[in-house]
Amino acid sequence: MTHSLLVCTTCASTWQNGKKVGVSGGEMLLKEISQLHQDWDRRSQFAIRPVSCMSACSHACVVTFASEGKYSYLFGDLPIDNDNILNTASAILSCAEIYSDRADGMLAWKERPEPLKSGVIARIPPLQDS
Repeated sequence: MTHSLLVCTTCASTWQNGKKVGVSGGEMLLKEISQLHQDWDRRSQFAIRPVSCMSACSHACVVTFASEGKYSYLFGDLPIDNDNILNTASAILSCAEIYSDRADGMLAWKERPEPLKSGVIARIPPLQDS
């Protein structure tokens, strides 16, 4: 089963005159996740996909875990400052591993890494076949 880790690349952007300036926090987080993912033994089970906006701007930075037949999770308020970005990226991949091991995708609060314990914006039920 293929799982997707969606990373908002617009999160924590700086804007001037209606144009994005520099590299966004989401782009930096995506870079850290991608670098760690290269050495990760479960990389074949997860596709990391950049998303231009997940409309959770007041909760930047955000990521989503999604897979067919499973609950999807949208996590936000993830710390991406220089002191925390590597820890956050590592926590995201650790939580992704837990997610991939669950048949239904359910993630108990106590088993999530610290940066993902308080940042759940949504848990979306799987789509059912009609």
